[in-house]
Amino acid sequence: MTTDSHRRLRVDPDSAAPGEWPAVLDGELMRTAEAMIPATDDGLIRGDGAFDAFLVRDGRPFARGAHMDRLERSCAALQLPFSRPEVEQDIDRLLTVAPPGDVVVRVILTRGGRRLCRLEGLGDTDALIRPVRLLPVVYDPSVVLNGVKTLSYAANMLASRRALTAGYGEALLVRSDGTVLEGPTCSVFWVRHGRLRTPALGTGILASITRRVIMDSLSVEEGTYSFEEVVAAEEAFLASTARLAQPIAAIGETALPVAPGALTRRAQDVLQRAIDQGLLA
Repeated sequence: MTTDSHRRLRVDPDSAAPGEWPAVLDGELMRTAEAMIPATDDGLIRGDGAFDAFLVRDGRPFARGAHMDRLERSCAALQLPFSRPEVEQDIDRLLTVAPPGDVVVRVILTRGGRRLCRLEGLGDTDALIRPVRLLPVVYDPSVVLNGVKTLSYAANMLASRRALTAGYGEALLVRSDGTVLEGPTCSVFWVRHGRLRTPALGTGILASITRRVIMDSLSVEEGTYSFEEVVAAEEAFLASTARLAQPIAAIGETALPVAPGALTRRAQDVLQRAIDQGLLA
């Protein structure tokens, strides 16, 4: 693709419509609005496929290798073909038109054999960092898909919509037996008796890369925790690449004592340093 073509595909993250953002479909660089998936693809019809996403700051990917490792594991669990060299080439091509600042690369692989890599904005960044109120939503994950980032995210998105409709900022997924899991697209941490805690992977949550960074840097207890344990927390936060460590102001009708608290601020510092210094490949 010519230099002029690359220039035309560059976007202003603050004003570009979703369809104007660059994408790479099966190796070809284009606008997202031009990237088409056939109506016969089971990735579209049945949500049969895998995806992953990672932050890019000023053209530098954060934890790209770790996210691609997880995508490879997701594809293996789904028995979905995955050509990592082709996907890596698609990402390299997409990064040639990445704008400055913070953006996201999303990689989507479908059962029909399509590879789609696209650049996305972070959305309302203010909403992702200010203290948030969580609505508890009952959610029992499918055991066969535990830890797999599939395209079947309808339940997660419905949980978020229910929270927003009820006047909350996000949902907190809680199993029907009362075990706390995570947010629809983020991990959850809280402080109880001065100790930082988070659900163990065995509860059915995703092996979040952001979660891993926090756990590698801070002392964190993992386990199976009840909803009553979490609402009694001294402080809490949601964690993802976009949110970093977003303070939780309330869970249901229970306001937490402080938002953000001292350990939330430490987690924020840990994530900012990891991203700025590229501490995770």
